[in-house]
Amino acid sequence: MNSVTSNSTSAARAKLNRQRRISTVVSLITAILMLMLIGLILAIILFHIEKDETPTMVSYSAPVDEIEEVKKPTHKTEVSRKPSAPSASMSRVIASTTSSPVAVPVPEFEVPDASVDFGNGEDFGDGWSTGDSFGSGGGGTTFFGQKVSAERIAYVIDFSASMKGQNRQGLMRDELCESLDKMNPGLDLGMIFFAGPAWVAGDTVRGGVVTSGRKEYKWARNGNGHSKWEHDGKKQPVPWEEMTPLKIKKLKKIVQETKLIGGTVWDNPLNMALDMDPPPQMIYFMTDGAAQGSDIWAKEVAKRAKKMGVTVNCVAMMVPKAIKDLKHLAFETGGQMTIVKEGGKREQVEK
Repeated sequence: MNSVTSNSTSAARAKLNRQRRISTVVSLITAILMLMLIGLILAIILFHIEKDETPTMVSYSAPVDEIEEVKKPTHKTEVSRKPSAPSASMSRVIASTTSSPVAVPVPEFEVPDASVDFGNGEDFGDGWSTGDSFGSGGGGTTFFGQKVSAERIAYVIDFSASMKGQNRQGLMRDELCESLDKMNPGLDLGMIFFAGPAWVAGDTVRGGVVTSGRKEYKWARNGNGHSKWEHDGKKQPVPWEEMTPLKIKKLKKIVQETKLIGGTVWDNPLNMALDMDPPPQMIYFMTDGAAQGSDIWAKEVAKRAKKMGVTVNCVAMMVPKAIKDLKHLAFETGGQMTIVKEGGKREQVEK
């Protein structure tokens, strides 16, 4: 009996020990597997983490040369009148005070022939303002022996019907053309003709209407007589025109062909000249008559011109009655006074 019990106990213990060993092995395997799984997970996590590394910047600095102080030369600025443009033959000259190892070629230019067209219009008003420029300098000229040097000159010339007597118009036209011929290219010119109305040289005048291109300017008589003309509406502006050989040629033709008309009013055209923008530096004014009110005109125009710094040179064409008023106008503005006598003889009037 005891033997059977002992055998049963031994078998149970053996079975229990075997189960323990199995449990231990299973636990060890499970533990190892868990560790491997954890290691695998950690490896995956570490593999996907990117390291933020700041790149190392390498810079190089070149050696700094010592800054040499540059002394600026001093210049004396002198204001002078712009010279006339050089001719085409002179413009190819290149001057240098230093030698160069590189040769500079001088190109050949072909100068086109000047157009014979003189602006866009048939007359002097609108057509005169276009055309090629012939220099940028100023200059001067003479008129009945009065020599001037200026860059902006306005002419106020009497084209009244009384200029027919004693060949006054012939003297005036020839002298005016000669004055134009003496002008240096680049001089700015304003040309005003007057009788009763006043107009820009080249415009057409019919009755009291001045036609300049497509525009019209009206004049009306204020009472009786040839000295009672005044603006009837908008005043006509007088443009500055830069002189070129073509413009001078065109203007000379206009001077010779413009017809005389009735009336003698010379304060209006003088004020038209003073209204120019900018105002003229010098005005050549010529008339053959003393009109009613000319003593008042002389004082008013002289006062305005003097205030503006405009010189008025006066020419009295064979009419002694006009001399007193013209002398006042000329001498008050610092200008010259000339009397043209019969036959064209000239007399310079001293102050």
